[in-house]
This record gives sequence, C-alpha cells and structure tokens, in this order.
Amino acid sequence: MTNTPVFGITGWKNSGKTQLVTRLVGEFTERGYRVSTVKHAHHNFDIDRPGADSYRHREAGASEVALVSGRRWALMHELRDEDEPPLDAILSRLAPCDLILIEGYKRENHPKIEARRTETRDRGALAPEDPNILAVAADHEQAEETLPVFDLDDIPAMADFIEAHLGLTRPEQ
Repeated sequence: MTNTPVFGITGWKNSGKTQLVTRLVGEFTERGYRVSTVKHAHHNFDIDRPGADSYRHREAGASEVALVSGRRWALMHELRDEDEPPLDAILSRLAPCDLILIEGYKRENHPKIEARRTETRDRGALAPEDPNILAVAADHEQAEETLPVFDLDDIPAMADFIEAHLGLTRPEQ
C-alpha cells in the first residue's frame, strides 16, 4: 500500500466520473499539488496500435514493454494468464506525488465520492451499499440523500471536501 493520500470517484458507466476526475486534477494542480490518477477499465483496452514497434514487441511475447521518448514514457504490462493486479499493487508502482485520484474501483476500500447523472438514475445509488462513499456529486436533486451532496460542477467545493477529509496541506507555491 502507498503512503500517498488516495481518494476515489466512483459511479455507474456514463455517470460523469471521467469528467469529474479530470476537473479535480485541474483544480488540485492549480492548488500546487502533484496528482497522479488510476483509472479502472472493465473492458479490454489497448493503448498501443497494431503495426507500431511496441505493439510488435508485445505480440512477440514480451511481458512488459517500456515506450520512452523525450516527452513521456509508458510501461505496458501484458497480463496474459495472470489475474488483474489488486489496486494496492498498482498504487505501489506510481512515482511519488501529493495525491492519487482513482476513477472506478467501486468495490475497493478507499474514500470516494459517488458521481450521479440524470442519464444513469435508473441504475440506483451505490452509497447505501458502500460505507467508503462519503459524498455524492450529482446533476439532479438528491432529496433523500443523507450524505453531503455537491453539484456535479462544484469542483472547488469537492476539492475542499477531499482536502479536509485527507488532512491535506497545500504545497508551498
């Protein structure tokens, strides 16, 4: 497990998680924090394209391929017959930072805000079954909700809530 503070954004597909995470990353970086993110994907995904050299390396059987340039680097690990790694294993591989925001990972035990949009209202709330959900961010009325509720667009208030919950102190700028 990492010693870096972790906070998650969870919710059903199309609930606004990605937009919320990206806007929170922007808010926290404006406040001077170094932020890393982890996104859980429930489907087969690929960040590589057929024909690229790195793709050919993986297809040839490499278990890990590092793709490095003067601007960025990426490490791809091919699971093949391995199970999906637990969140803690992924967190331990991240470089040091001030805050890690996690998108998805509904069933993990870290503090979270649940994103809710009108389009996904019929899926039901996750919070009643998850004590790690500490607040809700929604684009529609949440009259019955007992947790703190934020407007889905009130990014500064949610960032304040996360800072307070994690006991974060803004870095010197």
